Amino acid sequence: MPPPRPAACRRSLAVGGLGLAAAAYVGVDHLSHMSPSLHGRLQPALWATLALATATRAPFYRRWDAEIRAAPKFLAAMIFMLAALLCEAVSVRFVSAVLGLQWHRSTAPLPDTGQWLLLALNERLPQAIVGLLRARIITLHHYLMLFIMLGFSALFDCIKGPGLGIATRYMFTMAVGRFLRTITFLATILPSARPWCAESRYRIPEHPHAWAQKYYAPYASDPRAIRRVILWDMPYAAVQDYTVEYRPEWGQMSFLIDILRPTAGDGPSWYHLLKKASGGCSDLMYSGHVLVAVLTAMAWTEAYGGWISVVIWFLVLHSAQREIRERHHYSVDCIVAIYVGILLWRMTGFIWSMRDSDRARRLAKLEEVQNKLFRAAKDSDIDEIRGLLNEVELAGLAKKAFSRHVILSFAASMIIFTLLFVLLTFTLASDG
Repeated sequence: MPPPRPAACRRSLAVGGLGLAAAAYVGVDHLSHMSPSLHGRLQPALWATLALATATRAPFYRRWDAEIRAAPKFLAAMIFMLAALLCEAVSVRFVSAVLGLQWHRSTAPLPDTGQWLLLALNERLPQAIVGLLRARIITLHHYLMLFIMLGFSALFDCIKGPGLGIATRYMFTMAVGRFLRTITFLATILPSARPWCAESRYRIPEHPHAWAQKYYAPYASDPRAIRRVILWDMPYAAVQDYTVEYRPEWGQMSFLIDILRPTAGDGPSWYHLLKKASGGCSDLMYSGHVLVAVLTAMAWTEAYGGWISVVIWFLVLHSAQREIRERHHYSVDCIVAIYVGILLWRMTGFIWSMRDSDRARRLAKLEEVQNKLFRAAKDSDIDEIRGLLNEVELAGLAKKAFSRHVILSFAASMIIFTLLFVLLTFTLASDG
C-alpha cells in the first residue's frame, strides 16, 4: 500500500506531479538516442522548468529548520561514501592487475545460464520486444538524478521532509553496500565476462605479481600440485624471475605500488591511476550499477509510492538484464545486488523513514504521563491536566528555529551545491 501523501502534493498530482516529472526526465533524455535534435531542444526546456519550479517554491518551504539539522549527518554520510568509493577504486585496480595480462587473455568467462536464457529469448521473441530489451533506456546517472528529484520533492510536500534525511539514508546505505561489494569481489577473483577488457583498457604487466606467483599460479591448474598444497597446507613453489616492475616515486603513498602495479604510461601519481580504474576488468561481485538502481527504487517506493515506483522497478529489471546481455556482469552479480540493496535499505530505516516521528514522540510522552493524568482527572485538578497535556504537545514539536538569515543562506547553498552535483553526475558518472 503506497504511503499517504500530503494534500499539497495531491493537488500537484492533479496537474502533473512528481511521477510525470520523473517520467518526462527519463523520456526526454532517451530522445538523445532517437532524435538528437529534438533532445537538444527539449532537455534545456525541461531542466529550466524544474529549476524554476524549485527556486520559486524554496522560499515557501516550511521545513528548512529540519534540513539544517539534518545537514551534519548528510555531510558525514557523503564523507563515508567517498571513503567507500576510494577503497573500491583501489580494490578494483588490484583485482584487475594482480594476475597479469596473460591471465586475462587465457582465462575463459564463467558459464552463465542467464546469458543462455537471454540468447534463447532473442531467437523466440518478436524483434520489437528484443529491440526494447536491448535499448539503453536508463543508465546509472538517470537513477542518481531520479533520486535527486525525489529528495527535492520535499519542497513541494510530495515526500516527508527533511529531504536531506532521505538523502543521508541513501548515501549511507550505498556506502555500506559499496564496502560489502569490495569485500566480496576481493575475496575471490573471477574472470571478466569480456575477456578483451584488460588488454584494451589497462597497461598492466603480462606476468602475475609475486604474491600471485607464490600463492596461486603454481597451484592453479595442475591437479597434482593442487593435491600437494592441500595436503601440506603450505606454499612450496618458488617465485619466478621476471623483469623488475616499474616503481614510481609516490612518497608516502608508495605502499600502493604493489597493490596497483603501475606502469610508466599511467601518469605521475596514484590518483591519476585510480581515475582510470573505471569498472575494472575482473568480474566484480556484485553489480554496483544494479545496487544504485535498487536503492533508488526502494527510496521511491517508501517515500512516494504510486505508479511511478512500479515503473522504476521495471526499469531496474531492464537495467539488470542489460548488464547480463552486454556482459558487463554475470547473472549472479545482478541477482545478489537486487536482494542486497533491498535488505540494506530495510536495515537503515533508523536514519529516515516515512513514520511520523513527531507523533511517535507524543505517544511516548503520553504513555509516560498517563498515570499522572488519571490521578489528576480523579482529583479534578484541571491545572495539572493542562500542564501534562502541554508536555505531551511540546514533546512533538521541532527544536528551536534558526534565524531567517541562516535559513536563506542554507537554502541558497543547498540549491547551488545540488546544481554542481548534477553537473558532476552528468560528466563523471555516465559510465559508472
